[in-house]
Amino acid sequence: MWPWLDDDGRVSPLKSATLIALVVPAALVAWDWQAHALGARPLNQAIHEIGNWTIKLVLLALAVTPARRVLDWPRVLVLRRMIGVAAFAYAATHLTLYALDQGLDLVKVATEIALRFYLTIGFVALAILAALAATSTDGMMRRLGARRWRRLHRLVYPAALLGVIHFFIQTKANVDEPWVMAGLLAWLMLYRALAWRRGSDRKVAARTIALLAPLAALLTALGEAVYYWIKLGVDPLRVLGADLSLATGVRPAWIVLAIALALSAGGALRGLAHRLPRRAAA
Repeated sequence: MWPWLDDDGRVSPLKSATLIALVVPAALVAWDWQAHALGARPLNQAIHEIGNWTIKLVLLALAVTPARRVLDWPRVLVLRRMIGVAAFAYAATHLTLYALDQGLDLVKVATEIALRFYLTIGFVALAILAALAATSTDGMMRRLGARRWRRLHRLVYPAALLGVIHFFIQTKANVDEPWVMAGLLAWLMLYRALAWRRGSDRKVAARTIALLAPLAALLTALGEAVYYWIKLGVDPLRVLGADLSLATGVRPAWIVLAIALALSAGGALRGLAHRLPRRAAA
């Protein structure tokens, strides 16, 4: 019943630590609010920060399955439901804060959602997360049946895509962070496509997963180059050159590469840690 308990009703250190980690971002935003550290428009800043964390948590929930495969750590799957429900809670808080910013005028909020495209797609993403959270229990899985339940929960991928698009549109100036999230989503989608093609994620070799990291980074750089070409008319080759070098600082493509490779490196280290005692015993 309680998120910090395992299936046997005992306190799970892993689930307890995860629950605390999931609460920390919201607690920090609340602390900054009461400390008047959110700038001249604190409510607006809180809306953006909670929305930002919503997308991060959705991506983190999607990353649980590849983490299970790469790290050879089946137990990490017990965290997927908790992270997914937390993502919905952050999304609902995001909408609630927006309603507060509109003076709790629900007619105005509904009108804005209907008329402003980026709010519409954000609300659709929230509706999907709500459906997934409502059907995340074991009881709902039994009622829907495993096949229908899995089909429904695949909607998390379009929800993540809509969330990233929503983030892009509402970001007025620096879009580096949206591009990082887009690149990580691309990596996750590439992994999912590869697992689907092989018939199971267990059939995807760890070395193949590692090769997805530079591919996702390249897609991120290409996407950013096309984005600035369409929006500002900047030569795509110029943007691509800046993205692939470090002369202009660490660009989104490099961050995507580092995060994706870190997971593969963690898997390699975990495998090495398992092999060393066996060799020593031999």
